[in-house]
Amino acid sequence: MARKKTAIDFEQSLQSLELLVDSMESGEMTLEKSLEAFEQGIKLTKECQLALREAEQKVAILLSQNGEETVLPFEEDGENQ
Repeated sequence: MARKKTAIDFEQSLQSLELLVDSMESGEMTLEKSLEAFEQGIKLTKECQLALREAEQKVAILLSQNGEETVLPFEEDGENQ
């Protein structure tokens, strides 16, 4: 059950982060509210990064259990092109 919660937390954190960024980009926030939003954004980013690391570790474990010993790094869009 905890694994499913991580996926849900990731989706919720990502959605909250996107809404926060949209609010900040609107330019209608006060400096104080912008700083609070930035702080919240940092927290949400860390939560997303943690969830992604956990997912990556799970994939690595699953691959090693299936007899594949090499895990290739994920290539972001634009790399090696």
